[in-house]
Amino acid sequence: MANSPALLQGYLDLSGALNGGKLDPATREKIALAVAQDNACSYCLSAHAYPAEHVAKIDPADIAAARKSASTDAKTAAILGLATAVNNGRGDIGGAEFDAVRAAGATDEEIAETIGHVALNVLTNYFNKSAGVEIDFPVVAA
Repeated sequence: MANSPALLQGYLDLSGALNGGKLDPATREKIALAVAQDNACSYCLSAHAYPAEHVAKIDPADIAAARKSASTDAKTAAILGLATAVNNGRGDIGGAEFDAVRAAGATDEEIAETIGHVALNVLTNYFNKSAGVEIDFPVVAA
């Protein structure tokens, strides 16, 4: 990304803005893991699994569950389900997905941020896969 200052700045700006949002760091990491798994991006899985465990202090079993868009917490599970639906549907989702995540307690702000995190992670998944970025974390294969 450093080859394009515009792309790098856009990535950093969106990432920084979303990191200041309502979704907590653990939920953000779980979204990243779910999207990376769906997009078969081993680089992003590796890059997010390590800080998920060592910085956000997410249990390894919860990391494995997030890769399957699952969680023992109903609200987190619904957010991950929405993220996966948005990613797999390329944004084309219906009212049922919104109803489910709202029923689990997510606010409209959290729903909007979830979609934003999907977009941010799709950017990094596609970029790292396209560029063949070497994995510089403990490897987690998609």
